[in-house]
Amino acid sequence: MDPAASIASASDLAERLGETGYLCDEALGTIGFLALQMQRPLLLEGEPGTGKTALAEAIAQALDLPLIRLQCYEGIDASQALYDWDFPRQILHLRALEAAGGVTEVEQAEKSLFDERFLLARPVLRALRESPAVLLVDEIDRADDEFEAFLLEVLSTYQVTIPELGTVAATVPPIVVLTSNRTREIHDALKRRCLYHWIEHPGLQREVEIVRSRAPEVSEQLAHQVVTLVQQLRDRDDLVKPPGVAETLDWARALDRLGTTRLDVETAAATLGAVVKYREDTERVRKALDRMLAG
Repeated sequence: MDPAASIASASDLAERLGETGYLCDEALGTIGFLALQMQRPLLLEGEPGTGKTALAEAIAQALDLPLIRLQCYEGIDASQALYDWDFPRQILHLRALEAAGGVTEVEQAEKSLFDERFLLARPVLRALRESPAVLLVDEIDRADDEFEAFLLEVLSTYQVTIPELGTVAATVPPIVVLTSNRTREIHDALKRRCLYHWIEHPGLQREVEIVRSRAPEVSEQLAHQVVTLVQQLRDRDDLVKPPGVAETLDWARALDRLGTTRLDVETAAATLGAVVKYREDTERVRKALDRMLAG
């Protein structure tokens, strides 16, 4: 059964995601709903920390589906995404055959090596086999052109062929979410296969709602102070890495753990490690805290 059939509309998807703590706007809810209904991959681009990966996690939770994650990196190839053979076990198997004298024909011995029990299923193959599932292809922009071409072929047919075992096809196409921080441009061929959405950092009120939803233990006053300060940090043009929503949540939770009810300069300076992650950024922000909190 297609799990997307249980989602009646874009607002229904937004509500289901909201129950997991993920708050999305109308545009994201609509494109997410269309991706489910049309069985098309969803390509999400945006700055780090805007909630791209979290959306895939929320969809899996909302639909009660397994989340299978493929983390891309420079040099990743098809075998690391699709399948490999368990070489150490194959060697042990050969030695066991030799010791038992059970197989004398070379062809038979070779055939026995490429049995299902020695197959190591990687994320893409697992998603095809275990679907319905959510396949998260995280940071596709870190992979190369060759890997993109491989992924495009899989997403076009939702099946792969293993020469030794045959073709594996998904009974129901997995829900595919690809994320990109746009460190390089994704090729048009892959983009055409997907529905696309650029995720912006949320506005102040939306981010306060996210903090209150994901960290309900944090008071509304503290959440508003933290978000206001984080939004000021994002407006600066001198930070190596502006904080994302994940850092906002970390900072709010850290301050709550300290029993903070109202953010002051001293407490903010002592807890900056939760929100900025570079030495240069820490120094710049610490010098500006007085002015930022006063504003």
